[in-house]
Amino acid sequence: MTAPTTGPPGGPVVGASPGTWLNRAVLTATERPQRIMIVTDAWEPQVNGVATALSRTVAELRRMGCAVEVVTPWDGYRTIPLITYSEIRVPIMARDDVERRFLEFAPDAVHIATEGPLGWYARAVCDHFGFPFTSSYHTQFPEYVSARWSWIPLWAGYRYVRKFHDKSGAVLVATPTMREQLTQWRIRNVTPWSLGVDTEQFHPRRRAATGAGAATTGATGAGVYRDLPGPVFLYVGRLAVEKNVEAFLDLDLPGSKVVVGDGPARADLEAAYPGAHFRGRLSGDDLAQHFADADVLVFPSRTDTFGLVILEAMASGTPVAGFDAPGPRDLIPGSGAGAVDDDLRAACLAALACSREETRRYAELFSWRACAEAFYDRLDVPPPPVRERIWVRGIQRLPGLGLTGLNMPSLTVPSLTLPHLTRPTLNLPSLPSLSSLNLPSLNLPGRSRPGPSRPGLSRPSLTLPGRVARLPELLPASIPRTVGRAVTRVRRIVTDRPTRTRRP
Repeated sequence: MTAPTTGPPGGPVVGASPGTWLNRAVLTATERPQRIMIVTDAWEPQVNGVATALSRTVAELRRMGCAVEVVTPWDGYRTIPLITYSEIRVPIMARDDVERRFLEFAPDAVHIATEGPLGWYARAVCDHFGFPFTSSYHTQFPEYVSARWSWIPLWAGYRYVRKFHDKSGAVLVATPTMREQLTQWRIRNVTPWSLGVDTEQFHPRRRAATGAGAATTGATGAGVYRDLPGPVFLYVGRLAVEKNVEAFLDLDLPGSKVVVGDGPARADLEAAYPGAHFRGRLSGDDLAQHFADADVLVFPSRTDTFGLVILEAMASGTPVAGFDAPGPRDLIPGSGAGAVDDDLRAACLAALACSREETRRYAELFSWRACAEAFYDRLDVPPPPVRERIWVRGIQRLPGLGLTGLNMPSLTVPSLTLPHLTRPTLNLPSLPSLSSLNLPSLNLPGRSRPGPSRPGLSRPSLTLPGRVARLPELLPASIPRTVGRAVTRVRRIVTDRPTRTRRP
């Protein structure tokens, strides 16, 4: 599959309508995906690399002409706080609504971005309808869980991850290290997908004029760090145990240490490291300014899969120091834009000597357009017969969706002609009354049943004449089927049949 340059064939699709499910049944075999559904538990206003990467990818896909439906926790679902992350809320009891949106939007492709509750709901819906999907691996979930609850073994976390991704057509992973790691844990269909960076938002021009001298002379920092001694070593990210922020704050480094971000560990870190400067959560121009005015970004995490802040710092011209771990190991060595080492202090001092101009040039190799095109290329699109079967089946699961309410201006089925159906008028002939019939007795062979006599009640013995037995044949052909069946049952009862005998 080749990503479109000016949009998918047929022009961009704007929005969805309740009748979309039937329109999708007439897709041609050569049509590329126009409608993409992305399901994620991480989305704005959350501040993390996953939410940023997905929001930028969605924006680029829409610029490419795709209609994108994003299912997020902020779509009116009932949510509960995530354990140990009270600021992150996860939806519950949302499966039926995810299915409804799936059927109404009628996507050509589905991507499930996270292994949270919404991800599992979407996986169940796709599995129920036999619809293929792709997924992505953004977080080393097993390592995070083990770091927070040491009694949970690593293999248990990877069993969870393997179960979630086992039916995915492609598991998108950002770095070679993570692809190798997932393959070792027997996770199949692992596919490369590199992320990007906004090279206009994060740019060296934001750096204060005197900032460059602070790195070499030890003078006071400039810009947002003008009151701090230089050089300035910066950390940007969540303040949580799995981010290993203590490894940075414990280092014996010249100048100042600045921490940007928030999280459950912030209060403990501020109390334990009073010499560090905590700026809280930042975004937009403020965050870009902090990147540009810093001298080195320190990335102490050993559990990230990529580390989007690495590219954001590089795009600002700021070199990066990190451990020899997934993320830094895949982005930094050989780039001239930073250093990795098992000794984090040595990596920080080596990064301090890197060229900011060369760091910027390396970051320019990554773009969100290239990221979106790679994402588009890896989507798993079912053939038209599969889509047709799913959407036709789906109408039965959408209560209250009638054909008269469908908006289907583009649907044409020239080979199908349906006559105008009306309810026929029932004209029954005048039947003789029972008093005018000669019904002397009723004999029901094989139907007599012994039982206690009831006072005052007697069962007459009548025999129906042949014209009554042939009553279904005498009625007009337009009589409703249900009446015909009932009369036929009467005829079978009164017709002579061999008496059934019980085997000895």
